Amino acid sequence: EQNIFSLYYDLRNKTYRHGPYKGFWIRDPKQRHIHKASVRDRVLHHAIFSIINPIFEETFIPNSFSCRVGFGTHKGIAVLEGMTRAVAQNGIRPCFVLKCDIKKFFDSVNHDILLEIFRKKIKDENAMGFLTEIVESYTTPTERERERERERVNTAPRKGIPIGNLTSQLFANVYINEFDQFVKHILHIKDYVRYTDDFAIASPSRAYLESLIEPISAFLHNRLGLALHPKKISIRKLHQGIDFLGYLIFPKHRLLRTKTRRRMFAKFKAKVAAYRTGALSEESLMASLQSYLGAMSHADAVQLAEEMKNLIWFVD
Repeated sequence: EQNIFSLYYDLRNKTYRHGPYKGFWIRDPKQRHIHKASVRDRVLHHAIFSIINPIFEETFIPNSFSCRVGFGTHKGIAVLEGMTRAVAQNGIRPCFVLKCDIKKFFDSVNHDILLEIFRKKIKDENAMGFLTEIVESYTTPTERERERERERVNTAPRKGIPIGNLTSQLFANVYINEFDQFVKHILHIKDYVRYTDDFAIASPSRAYLESLIEPISAFLHNRLGLALHPKKISIRKLHQGIDFLGYLIFPKHRLLRTKTRRRMFAKFKAKVAAYRTGALSEESLMASLQSYLGAMSHADAVQLAEEMKNLIWFVD
């Protein structure tokens, strides 16, 4: 309650300053550095999100699936699956998929460019002031090391948005929406799907997909200061399996990625072990099983589901 009154006072008197972040690491499945804002700052994040998100939501393309109500991972996979089958015309034509990953996306978001994009839509000075305060409240560790030099010479843009902020989800979508619009309206690509920094494009022509890499790379670099991860650019035939968001898409079926299957089984096995020692309740164990079975229902994963169930059956 005190945080709310303090925030209200600072906002009213235009003395609000964003506080520091608390950093910690998680594995999801790769290691990620999460930065958590204070309760006071998170209250403002939610307020800003509720006001700003509807303004930009209507500008997002239908094939952007990250952190949007009614979208998400499974819908993105289903749409890509439908696209590949339409391109292949049920096996009559070849289907190739270009898959790319933007290198260090969250750490590379340029503050000046992001705020420039916001200014095109947000005309209220107070709202822009709060947005600027939130955007500039964080820089990547590498950027912080350069702070003194930057302030001295007044060059080099500030970069980075923290993984963990509600506003960062919106900021990421607003930023990369510039690329989505380029893909759809300048390159006129129809069969395109994006989830945060991963995107895929389907076509019957490998040569066409190869021709897209250069203009895509140039736009990302010149307009947004971003780069494709050189080791994560691939063009594969549909029948070889398209690895996207933890699943492998084939012409007539879908599988869980091998690493995903192994990780799910190992995590559930650990929960079963915790249940045996009394560290986990039966209710929590069964809830975990149902959660995993739900994820597996989106792919052909009967064997893995049975293996997990067997772990339960043999628990005394």
